[in-house]
Amino acid sequence: MKIESLPVSPDAIPTATRRRPARMVALALLALALAGAGGYAYLHHDAPPAAPTAAAQKDAAKAPVFELAPRDVALVAARPLAVTLPLSGSLTPLAQATVKSKVSGVVLATTVQEGMQVNTGDVIARLDDAEARARVAQQEAQLADADARLALAKKNQANSAALLKQNYIAQHAYDTSANAVDLAQAAVDAARAQLQLARIALADTVIRAPLAGMVSKRHAQAGEKLSPDSPVFSIVDLKHLTLDAQVPASDIPRVKVGQEVTFRVDGFGERAFAGKVVRINPATEPGSRAMLVYIGVDNGDGLLRAGMFAKGSVVTQKTEARPLLPLAAVRQDGGRDVVYRVDNGKVVAQPVTLGLRNADEGLVEALDGIDAGAAVLALPLDGVKPGSLVRMPAAATAANEAPAQKKG
Repeated sequence: MKIESLPVSPDAIPTATRRRPARMVALALLALALAGAGGYAYLHHDAPPAAPTAAAQKDAAKAPVFELAPRDVALVAARPLAVTLPLSGSLTPLAQATVKSKVSGVVLATTVQEGMQVNTGDVIARLDDAEARARVAQQEAQLADADARLALAKKNQANSAALLKQNYIAQHAYDTSANAVDLAQAAVDAARAQLQLARIALADTVIRAPLAGMVSKRHAQAGEKLSPDSPVFSIVDLKHLTLDAQVPASDIPRVKVGQEVTFRVDGFGERAFAGKVVRINPATEPGSRAMLVYIGVDNGDGLLRAGMFAKGSVVTQKTEARPLLPLAAVRQDGGRDVVYRVDNGKVVAQPVTLGLRNADEGLVEALDGIDAGAAVLALPLDGVKPGSLVRMPAAATAANEAPAQKKG
């Protein structure tokens, strides 16, 4: 008897029997994956991070490099910083005089003209002295007459004294002779004084310069008749001038005697002149709220002239030589002052401690945080921040290398 087995249909197999092999396969794959992950973690636990790939290096090389213009960079320089106050005014001679005639007389001659230099005591004019000489002679004669009268009075007094001693005259007669001597002596003294005045008047017919300077104006010509106090010449001393400048009263507390002043005068281009505050007027000018500040100017070369208009400034504060930064270069970062310093082509945020500011020059004193010779961004630039790569302009690079070569 032959037994044949018939094929089994899948539907005839129970569901639980069909799922068991699939579950076992999934569990086996999961175990294999866990084992592989654990082995990888064990093998790579202390391994260093992998070196950047060529693609990563290529992306880093594509970082933007900002090209800086010369105006974008400022090289820090160390020098004194001054805060100034503007002022202006006219130059006036410190010493000037209008020479006047002390006596009356006709001008015989003048020896100088406008623009000529004179020294103290130089003869600048002569008057007709005939009348003055006559007065001197007259006073000399009067003095001689007074001396003769005094001699006679003294002789009479001596005789009266002898007679009084012998009781030939009364005491009253002797007193009269003694009084005559006193009167004669007074007359002599008066005549001598008049003679001295006449001699002074004679000397005054020669007019001399009372100070060294330059003749600015001639008021009298030869042949003119002068009376006492008539002007003859005006002389100014140009070696020492004063700049009379008006300063608002609100700014006067900043001005002190001895402060330095620099100014320019029309006609001399960019040449700067110097002076110092020597006096401050205690009262304001009528009709204004300004006060006059007097500035002494040494004009030894005589270039400046009286009446010229000057415009300048007075230094109210001045520091020692320290690094100076542009005001536009200073930024705020977390409540502190910083500047963007360029270090080997890279922007670095550098904290700084600031001091005196000068808004007119656009500079501020750096007390700490940066040294002279450093390169900083002079103004904010879009997109440039700490860590940015920059390329310095050629001029700034050469200027920055020069101090390093000198130090080497």
